[in-house]
This record gives sequence, C-alpha cells and structure tokens, in this order.
Amino acid sequence: MPVRQPGKHAMMFIFITVLIDMIGFGLIIPVMPDLIKGLTGQDAPNAAVMGGWLMTLYAGMQFVFAPIVGGLSDRFGRKPILLIALAGFTLDYLIMGFSGSFLVLFIGRAISGIFGASYTTASAYIADISNDENRAANFGMIGAAFGLGFILGPVAGGILGETFGPRAPFFAAAALAGLNFIYGFIVLPESLPVENRRKFELRRANPFGALMQIRKHPVVYVLLSGLFVIMLAHSVFPSTWSYFGEFRFGWSKQEIGFSLGAVGLMTALVQGGLTRVAVPKFGEWRVIMFALSVTVLAYVGYGLVTQAWMVYLVIIIGALGGLGQPALQAVMTRRVSADAQGELQGAITSLQGLSMMIGPQIMPRVFQFFTSENTPLELPGAAFLLAAGLGSIGLVVALSARRQDKVRSPAQ
Repeated sequence: MPVRQPGKHAMMFIFITVLIDMIGFGLIIPVMPDLIKGLTGQDAPNAAVMGGWLMTLYAGMQFVFAPIVGGLSDRFGRKPILLIALAGFTLDYLIMGFSGSFLVLFIGRAISGIFGASYTTASAYIADISNDENRAANFGMIGAAFGLGFILGPVAGGILGETFGPRAPFFAAAALAGLNFIYGFIVLPESLPVENRRKFELRRANPFGALMQIRKHPVVYVLLSGLFVIMLAHSVFPSTWSYFGEFRFGWSKQEIGFSLGAVGLMTALVQGGLTRVAVPKFGEWRVIMFALSVTVLAYVGYGLVTQAWMVYLVIIIGALGGLGQPALQAVMTRRVSADAQGELQGAITSLQGLSMMIGPQIMPRVFQFFTSENTPLELPGAAFLLAAGLGSIGLVVALSARRQDKVRSPAQ
C-alpha cells in the first residue's frame, strides 16, 4: 500500500477510531445484564458472574493478541491492520446483536478482544506521525477519545436499550465501526514507510517474546514494569466503582452513570487539552512524577471520602493524574526504533489486558471482605487504598528509569 504524507485526516481518523472503539464498548455496558439474563434465564447475581467471565475473556484475548497485531502492523503497515480490525468489529457486533445463546455471545466477546487490540496499531500510528514536540499531546488525544467515548457510550447505550431493546446498541456499534471503515479506507494514508518495516516473527509476536525484545531498551522495560503496576491499581475503577457507590452512598444506577460521566469528561479535558501545554512546558519526567503522585492521592481520597459530594471533588483533582499516561508513552516511543513501535504498543496493550485479568479478581474481593457482616473493620474504600499502595510502587519503579534516560525533552 503506497505511503503518502499523513495530513489532518490521519490524526482525526485515529481519534475517531479510538472514540468509536470506546463508544462501542460503552454502548453495550447498560444492556449486557439484560441480554445475559434473557439468553440464560439466570437471575441478576448469576448473570453478573457470567458477565465477569466475559470481561476476563475480553482482557485475555487482548493480552494474547496485542503483540501479534502490533507485529503485523510493523510488517504490513498500520492502515491495513486498522481496516481489518474495523471490519472485524463491524461483523462481531452484528454477531453479538443476533446472538441466540450465551455461547455465541461468549465467542463474540472473544472476537471483540482480538480486534480490540487495534488500539495497539492506533498508538503505533501516533508514534509514526509524531515528533518530540507533539508526541505527548498526540497521545493525549487518544486519552481524550477514551474519555469522550466513556461519556457517550453508556448514555447512548442506555437510551437505545430502553427505547428499542437490549440488542439495539450492538447494531448501533456495528454501524459506527462500518462507517469508520469506509472513512478510513478513503482518507487514511499509510504512516509506516516500507524501509521502516520489519519481518514478522512469531517468537516476538507474543506477550513474553515482545517483553523480551523490549528488554533491549532498559528505560522502556523499567517503565513498562511500573506501568503494569499502575494499570493494576487502575483496575479498581471498572471492578468496584459501581458497588462502592451503591454501598457507600446509596447511589442509583443513574447516579453511578453521572459519576462515570464526570470521570470521562475530566479525562477528556485533561488529556486532550492540558497535556499539550504541560509536557512542553515542564518536560515529560516532571509531568510523570506530578501525575502519578496526584493519582496516588486521589486513590486515598476515594478510599476515605464520607460524603458523595467529596467524590466529585476527588474526580476533579484526580483527573490531573491523566497527564501521566501520555507522558509515559511519549518517553517510551522516543526510546524505541521506528520499526518496533507496533511491538512496543502491543506489549503495552498486553500488559493492560493482563492487569484487567488480575485486578477484577482482587479488587472486588477486597471490597467484599471489608463490607461483609463479619469484617473486623468496615471500610468500603479499602480497594482504593490498596490501589494507592500499588500506585505508589508503580511511581517509584517508573521514576527509577529517569536516571537512565539520557535523551530528554528540552524542558527537562
């Protein structure tokens, strides 16, 4: 596929791709319980357990396939892999929308996890078209797309599900992915020149092989180690937030949705706007240190709040922690060669998938223990305090790589 200089459409396409991925993921959240109950005849508690297995399956598929997708994009270019993923998403959402059994839904989520690894290629595309001045800002735009998708998806899914039934959001997600496939096929240029491509090697295109290759870059390897612990801490949100809000403050589903919308809005504002100002002014490493410190303090805040309004105050302050991810990715992509960006992003996505396999098995159990009738200490926010401890470890590990990073941005 010919390579032409990426223009304004390239960044917009990647933004829309990630936004649609997140909207598609969020669209089905409000209706998944009803769909599972309808397919299995189970009550809500058992349906919730089955839904948990679907989450673990999705994350597991990302863990396995993200390095493969990243390696393929390093070999064949970013555009064909992104288009294949969008076509796969379109088909997959249709399969889940028409599913007549839980087995079909289970298979559909597995396929979603495979094509969800397209985030790997989108991030590699950003690395291709970025320079030292705009790299963190461009990665911040991906974070903004996540935030906006997290706002729009669940709200739209709830409205569609309430109005047209639990299958409607799946068809809406399929339509969005299909339209973006057409848009990308027409306007998206390839970002990886032929001379920067490398041979696809299966021994490197797996989670462990990719990490072994990354060991050649000590700064990146240490940062990935810290990032994994940070992502493990972050798993406290999807795994316990709803239960925490309901138990601690008596929140309704609508109030839980508003709180998640607030998180998404602040994430979009910080990563989409503040990142492009903060990183050039203060440098990547100062921003990383500040952002991760704020994140740890926010976890402590969530763990100790006593009134619902305090949660929103912590959300506003804690959103500044969103500066950390783009800055971390900026450092890592700067340290890796052009022909291994897909491999790097595959390793990151795999670690994210692994954290979402492990975290949801730990955080809810901590919450359950400290809210049960027999607990020696009732502490609904205990899982967030555990996240604060993990975040502190991640901060120390990540900052230990700073002295090895000899090439820093001018602000540092």
